[in-house]
Amino acid sequence: MRSTVTSSARSLSRRRLVAGTAASGAALSLPLSSGSAAAAYDAYLPPVRPYDGTPLADTATRHMANRFGYGYTPALGAEMRSAGGPMNWFDQQLSPGAIADSFADGFDGWFPTMFTSAATHAARAENTSGYAYDVVADHGRWSLLRRTYSRRQVHEVMTEFWANHLHVHCGADLTWFWRHDYDALVRRHALGRFDEMLQAAITHPTMLVYLDGDLSQVVRRSTPLGTQVIEKINENLGRELLELHTVGRGAVYTEADVRDSAYLLTGWTVDRDGTWEGSYDPQRHYTGPVRVLGFSADNKLLDGRAVLRDYLNYLARHPATAQRIARKLAVRFVSDTPSYGLVADLARVFQESGTDISATIQALVRHPEFAASAGKKVRTPTEDVAATLRVLGVQIHKPSADQDAGNAIYYQSKNTGQIPFGWEFPDGFPDTAGAWSSGARMMGSFQLHASTAGGYWPKTGVTYRLGAAWLPQRRIRFDALVDHLCRVLHGRGSTSLLLGAACLAVDQSPADIITRDHVLTNYRMPRLIGLLLDAPQHLTR
Repeated sequence: MRSTVTSSARSLSRRRLVAGTAASGAALSLPLSSGSAAAAYDAYLPPVRPYDGTPLADTATRHMANRFGYGYTPALGAEMRSAGGPMNWFDQQLSPGAIADSFADGFDGWFPTMFTSAATHAARAENTSGYAYDVVADHGRWSLLRRTYSRRQVHEVMTEFWANHLHVHCGADLTWFWRHDYDALVRRHALGRFDEMLQAAITHPTMLVYLDGDLSQVVRRSTPLGTQVIEKINENLGRELLELHTVGRGAVYTEADVRDSAYLLTGWTVDRDGTWEGSYDPQRHYTGPVRVLGFSADNKLLDGRAVLRDYLNYLARHPATAQRIARKLAVRFVSDTPSYGLVADLARVFQESGTDISATIQALVRHPEFAASAGKKVRTPTEDVAATLRVLGVQIHKPSADQDAGNAIYYQSKNTGQIPFGWEFPDGFPDTAGAWSSGARMMGSFQLHASTAGGYWPKTGVTYRLGAAWLPQRRIRFDALVDHLCRVLHGRGSTSLLLGAACLAVDQSPADIITRDHVLTNYRMPRLIGLLLDAPQHLTR
């Protein structure tokens, strides 16, 4: 007689099991090994049957893949083993140009509109309804696809990190004219030096237009009595340069410092009425003594580019900037509440290396707190989209229609709760559990997992792994199948909690034999895989 879930689970009631599963899902920001609800219910749940035919990933491999990549996959685990381990893999990733990446590079041809000049964008926007949205969405699609499929995972992760630090909202007026060029700038410097990236980003047309830096200027007019100088200073860029991009809100600077910061940035402009080109106009530069924090200059020359370079280098190398960058890196890659010691160690490396990004993150991955932080960060919605597509082996093809997967990935991300570069404020997306653990976000992720696991949407321009393709052999016990799927999807084995929840979700007992013709294989597999993706093992990194 067919065994029942109740007997296999040692008289566990449905109410108790469902309560345990819900508690597990609610504990996203907790370490999986803590004394959480999951552990409390283990005593009542069916024992795990390991499926040794599918290898387990060691903790270091999973951790590296989930923090410095967009999610563990068996293929990435094999790549790390081939490299000699996760640390060797990481070090190799710091030279992205040496890594062949033809498939991801091919995405450039999928969205050619992104590479259009600002002047052409402006002309088309006047004559084409919805054109700006299409350009913004295409750049978001391109970015999501690169994060998902690029073999240069560390480079993609760091590009996202720095684009968020030097954030420009994709929906802000006019900024999308140069969006792809700005992204290319960040990419060039993402593993290089922060001081060089700051120099290039602050005077880029996208940043100038976003924070009105191109409108901040002095106007010099010749009159019978001499040259008249009229100040039209906008402090937005000068303030955010200090507050967000470098020393941070904790640094002691005054309103006079902010004003002088804005003075130093004058001269950089964008032709908003014709070519839409960025340029430097010495006649618009403020001259006169300036002082910001410990930086001072006579600033006598109309051409103020040299003094601005000195000022930006000063800010990039300031101890407060080192502390700010170190803490943001620690929050992104280690913990929502990093220790003082970790931040201090990273800040020291950042300063001593001359703002070398690669040297700083090498120190981070070798710090004891990095290894100890596995599973303690919550994935953002865009990370969930990439991780889900990666681990399910979804193959996306060049889109030819709006609902094709290459286009729909943008809507998938939006429905889950986040679109690339979509934060409406200049401080960039938050990266803590509280920001991404709401009920609405969870429902968005659950919907993403279910629709992708079942191949329900998008339906075109995509190839899914479905049904019997998930079976590791022709006949297998259900509890062993669950363990196999956990090893594939999570890089680790099943737990009693997950097995018990799986039994209820697809109405199977642990000892049931699953074949290619089984109802689970043909109809209920998406529900099972969706359940495993809804678990903290997938939703945390």
